Amino acid sequence: MSEWYLDFVDFNYKPSKDDLICLFRIEPAKGFSIKEAAYRVASESSVGTWTKLHYLPKRIKDLMAKVFEIKGNYVKVAYPIKLFEPGNMPQILSSIAGNIFGMKALNNLRLEDVHCPKKLMKSFKGPQFGISGIRKMFKVYDRPLTATVPKPKVGLTAKKEAKVAYQAWTGGIDLEKSDENLASMSFNKFEERIKLLVKMRDKAEKETGEKKSFLPNVSAETKEMLKRAKFVADNGGEYVMVDILTVGWGAVQTLRNTCEDLKLAIHGHRASHASMTRKKHGISMNTIAKIARIIGIDQLHTGTANIGKLESGEEETKKINLFLRSKFYTLKTVFPVASGGLHPGLIPDIIKNLDKDIIIQCGGGLWGHKMGGVAGAKAIRQAIDASIQKINLEDYSKSHVELRTALNQWGSTRPK
Repeated sequence: MSEWYLDFVDFNYKPSKDDLICLFRIEPAKGFSIKEAAYRVASESSVGTWTKLHYLPKRIKDLMAKVFEIKGNYVKVAYPIKLFEPGNMPQILSSIAGNIFGMKALNNLRLEDVHCPKKLMKSFKGPQFGISGIRKMFKVYDRPLTATVPKPKVGLTAKKEAKVAYQAWTGGIDLEKSDENLASMSFNKFEERIKLLVKMRDKAEKETGEKKSFLPNVSAETKEMLKRAKFVADNGGEYVMVDILTVGWGAVQTLRNTCEDLKLAIHGHRASHASMTRKKHGISMNTIAKIARIIGIDQLHTGTANIGKLESGEEETKKINLFLRSKFYTLKTVFPVASGGLHPGLIPDIIKNLDKDIIIQCGGGLWGHKMGGVAGAKAIRQAIDASIQKINLEDYSKSHVELRTALNQWGSTRPK
């Protein structure tokens, strides 16, 4: 091993309050020890290279990352704050989650967690509304909020989507959501969809006496995304939805700044996350959730704790949700969203495992209901009401035909 790499380790080092600290899980390649692999990670992610440099000013040495703890395959690295540009998440991640993933000394590398110092955190805005702001918007404080994606999630015309959104709203759903791959297609243009949704939302609000809203997917090239966000605001919308990973963190930051001016809440979809979070190699969902909160997402998909159809471990999902709801410097909280394969029969497990400070999103578990969309929405609200009152669903369904039908149809089956 090059003696240069040894300069990036100090097991006696005590991180300062201004250090950024990363927790990595490292599996070295054949022929490398965990220490040799760890030193290379610290080197490549800060100021190092593969060989010793002849000229190295002291100022550069002060910028070196330090491996200060190794426990099994878990490695902690401290980075001096001067390595990072304040308010620039792409630059920060290009450092701590960049070239290191391609190093030959590693079979697998996973960024498990990041601790950002207060001094760096001050350069980010965090959520604009948070859980309390969203609850205030809907005047709903004692139950989970609800959302739905019309199914099929792509293919409906703008007119048809607005119609089914109206059905969901009048059945008791709070939020209608465009899915991650619905943008502005020939069969469903963005502008037409927004105008029709606003019209149906207003009608549903008058009929139900409840606040209703929708989550339009604005994900696109950045300038187009901002244009769409403004269109939503100009037409009376309260939200935008964005695919935080596929549009990129820089675009998410730009959208956050624009949405503050437009007074729009941001719903974060995690489409593509499993390409990096489900493996031994990549970035954990815990880290992604932390970055999303720092930048300023108000609502974020975090999983169902393996209750629904998508893989998301119970322990990890609970940890992420707890973080999003807990005090984190001065940043507001984030509303966790449970989605993917949920239906009324699973709602007691969702609330028991993930608490009521959550948004429960049902797609097929609403639109697949044998009595139709309105009944599907009612069944979801009935399941929530029963769960909050701690009444068994079977007992509650005796006087609620929509829930009874859903239970006969799906029971408490967990989709695969």
